[in-house]
Amino acid sequence: MERPDPSGDNLYRLLMGPAAVTPDKPAVVEADADGVLHEMSYRRLEGLAQEYAAVLDGLGLDVGDRVVIEADTSAAAVALLLACSLLGLPFVTVSPQTPDTRLLSIVRSVEPALHARAEGLARRERVEAQGSARFGPGGLVVERPPARRVRRRRSVLATDTAYIVFTSGSTGRPKGVVMSHRAIVTFLRAMLQDALAGSGDRVASTSPLQFDFALFGIGVALSSGATLVPVRREDLSSPRRMIGFLRDAGVTQVHGVPSLWRPVLRHDADLLKELERLRSVVFAGEEFPVPELRRLQEMLPGARIVNGYGATESMAASFTDVPRPLPAGQERLSIGHAHAGAEMTLVDERGGVVTRPGLTGEIYLRSPALFTGYWNDPEATAAVLVDDPVDPRHGHKVLRTGDLARLGPEGELSFVGRCDFQVQIHGNRVELGEIEGTLTRLPGVTAAAAALVPRAGDHVLMAAVVLDGPTAELDAGAALAFCARELPAYMVPRSVRAVAELPLTENGKVDRALLTQKLASPRGTSDVRHATNA
Repeated sequence: MERPDPSGDNLYRLLMGPAAVTPDKPAVVEADADGVLHEMSYRRLEGLAQEYAAVLDGLGLDVGDRVVIEADTSAAAVALLLACSLLGLPFVTVSPQTPDTRLLSIVRSVEPALHARAEGLARRERVEAQGSARFGPGGLVVERPPARRVRRRRSVLATDTAYIVFTSGSTGRPKGVVMSHRAIVTFLRAMLQDALAGSGDRVASTSPLQFDFALFGIGVALSSGATLVPVRREDLSSPRRMIGFLRDAGVTQVHGVPSLWRPVLRHDADLLKELERLRSVVFAGEEFPVPELRRLQEMLPGARIVNGYGATESMAASFTDVPRPLPAGQERLSIGHAHAGAEMTLVDERGGVVTRPGLTGEIYLRSPALFTGYWNDPEATAAVLVDDPVDPRHGHKVLRTGDLARLGPEGELSFVGRCDFQVQIHGNRVELGEIEGTLTRLPGVTAAAAALVPRAGDHVLMAAVVLDGPTAELDAGAALAFCARELPAYMVPRSVRAVAELPLTENGKVDRALLTQKLASPRGTSDVRHATNA
């Protein structure tokens, strides 16, 4: 049977659109092992994707067969994502740093036809897909072909799966978020409408390929005819190397989680003055501590800073410019209104729509760019893809995000916290995010996190803060007194500790479980500089 023909709403067709208009423009600029920059044009990227597609097509894979791609973000990896999209083969991206146990869990779940690894990566002895291959700029080499299958499909449809991204699940097992071509293409077209990036941009992607923020960067850059600039892990590990790379690559827009900027802001903020071409910073994944954000604005006076909000299940929901300057006393950033073609609604505990400014509710997202469901988990899918609370009779599903927000006077939203970060203290509901926001208003505090910690048969509120310098000290008594003035008594932490850094997950979010363990440990651990007499 001939190669399946992709529909117009195919990720490959959208991202390779610029190849017909500006074929010689750089699509990807990346550094080699020696740090030397190399460019790959849209023409060459499309050619490499077609070469990969020819090899995959020769294996007889059918539309819907999964391909696990183990790689860092690179031109070759992007070409393989495109080849899979062209043929209707859902790609599942994993990082080379993914532990064997987690990768084995993913492979057992999706049962991929092929496990393709970037050149230079060691073979995973414990992880065996049906077929295996390695790929690089020179081509895709099949090491062990998958079993031959019957090809039943003639076309790649807009409703077919484009990719599966695995996130941490509440059960302890990775949870696969399934996105169709229609969903991701619709989302990226909304980004074009909102003009998040332009054809003249060089977009730096800093997240590992296994996270949707990396796919976001690839999609936004290529769909707008811009240039993608992947930043190597080696360069991210040092503020000086990171800033030097961004400068030398001529980066105009940086995508990353807020913690990306923390080391340079704390240790060598003047380096940021070297980024003369940088015109915008897009952050997402977690709240940006307001003191750090003020400092970033100060060091990048000409840059637009954009607060991205949303979940993997919808790629994102809104992109809101951070006011410049941030108003004095501002504690929370606005997440504004939904991006083009989507809408956010607040729903209260009784299921009613929140319409009065100042009230809080859970965010429900209406969008044609929602995920299809969780891989092989209909129960979890049904819990978040729910009937429209405004009028369920039409049968449309909306995304119940689990995020809480406050309604503003113009209908804009301010993120408050997660439903699952809402804890009970002696019958009182407490938003951990509100405590954290209060602590970041203390002089010298750049970031904060709170947790409910078990102690003596009960649970108490405790918090950790990061200070603005390695020699800074925390006046814990003053911190607690400030909290007592600003918060109800039941929301005041029992103790506040200064730590060198907040524990983070591999995608840059606060690791709440590890934070709780650290706060529960005896005082005097290596990361604690000062603590209360709790």
